[in-house]
Parts: sequence; C-alpha cells; structure tokens
Amino acid sequence: MRLLDRLGRLPLVIVAGWIVAAVLAVLVGVVGIGLVGSGLVSRQGAPISEDEVERALDGLGDASPSTSPEPSKGEPSKGEPSATAARGRSFPTRGGTVVADCERIISMSPAQGFAVHDQDDDDGEFRQVRGEVKVEVELTGCDQGTPRLAVSEEAG
Repeated sequence: MRLLDRLGRLPLVIVAGWIVAAVLAVLVGVVGIGLVGSGLVSRQGAPISEDEVERALDGLGDASPSTSPEPSKGEPSKGEPSATAARGRSFPTRGGTVVADCERIISMSPAQGFAVHDQDDDDGEFRQVRGEVKVEVELTGCDQGTPRLAVSEEAG
C-alpha cells in the first residue's frame, strides 16, 4: 500500500495510455482495410455481360468493328465474318484451349495437368505433365471464315 501511495496515479495513467493506443491502432487498421476494400485501389461493380465485353474489345486495337451478329452455337455466319472471327476462334481440346484464325494458331492455353510442348503457326502439341498423353492440333484450313482444326490424341 505504501508503494501505491508513493506512485500516486502514475500506474493508472500508464495503463490508460496503453489502452487508448491499442484502440487507436485497431481503428486505424480497420479504416485502412475499409478504404482499400471500398475501391481506393480496386474497381468494384456489377459484372458485365459477354456482349458488353465484345463491344469494349471491338473498340480496342485496329480491328474494324462488324455489325454482323455472332454465330450461334459455333455455326459459321453467312456473309461477312464477325469481329470475333477476325480475331480468332476458340477450340477446346482435352489438352487445352487453342485460339486460331484462318491464317495461323494465335495461342494455346494448356488445361490443368498439360503443358504446351510445341507451337507453330499451323500446328502445336500439348503434353500431359505426368503421363504419356499427347494432344496434337493442326490448322487445316478455313470454311466460310471459320478456321478448321484437326485434333489427334496419342497415348503412349
């Protein structure tokens, strides 16, 4: 009791100071996280539709926008090819996705468990990372503005 009498209110002031500092630190952290999550560094909003993405992509680059509608269910359009066909068409395979136009294979994106082994302008190959499966793709031509691919699988 004598020690408390000699120190007076000093211990209470020290404890109160630590509590105030801890509360302020937590509040600053919560406000900072709230600012980052509310759009200070990221864009939040409603998802956009596929048509809106196509319109935005048509406005980029040197590709001329087309007014012809997109072919439904992979069927080629009659007349002029759409802007999507001019940029390339996506072909899903077991080994991954191939994007090609009538002149060349634009890109190859491997599926999980596969890797791109070889890619040229007119052919490419996916290989299974842990296994013996090869998926070969070859650009064989064009049919009314739609590229054709020959896909073959080889298990060894």
